[in-house]
Amino acid sequence: MKRKDTKILLVDDEPDILEIVGYNLTAEGYQVITAENGVKAISQAKKHKPHLIILDVMMPEMDGIEACEKLRNIPDLSETVITFLTARGEDYSQVAGFDAGADDYITKPVKPKVLISKVKALLRRFKEPEEEEAKMKLGDLVINREEYKIIKGKEEIVLPRKEFELLALLASKPGKVFKREDILDSVWGNEVVVGGRTIDVHIRKLREKIGDDRFKTVKGVGYKFVN
Repeated sequence: MKRKDTKILLVDDEPDILEIVGYNLTAEGYQVITAENGVKAISQAKKHKPHLIILDVMMPEMDGIEACEKLRNIPDLSETVITFLTARGEDYSQVAGFDAGADDYITKPVKPKVLISKVKALLRRFKEPEEEEAKMKLGDLVINREEYKIIKGKEEIVLPRKEFELLALLASKPGKVFKREDILDSVWGNEVVVGGRTIDVHIRKLREKIGDDRFKTVKGVGYKFVN
């Protein structure tokens, strides 16, 4: 994916952040769209379908957490990567962000070079699925990796990107116990530092949407998918 074709939506209520971060991203060749709050972010996201959304947490009208939850329920944005850029570094805020469907969390202030490096790493997550792995059928569950689509019975289920990737990983080898460190490496990547609790949050969400009986916890090791 060429940079000139890559769209990034930058959302922050601070004009200085929009100007400085926007300038650095534009200088790298990315298409940058901006919004000052969560309401405008949703509108801009629907219009432009960005590859990456950089979202502040504390904003007027609609905060980043609520905006992220709403964005994750838009089918056309299922492949969009969302990262929070905020001065809030408390654990509860990070957990809330991941619970809302975010892929990463960047704490302000951040140096331009570090931010660009993060953006490049996040955008590398767009991978073309291998043809033989594009569609998996497991009982009444169909996982289409090419279209990022889940069908359970006759119902289509929209999953945030990380939940989808976690489900696809576990379902790729039913019965195999995936270690927590392997899950973090495969789904989040080595460049992203997240806690083990993040996996638990995503598994809980998948149990609610796909079925509690499809996921088994192996204490002290990790998780497996039950077909």
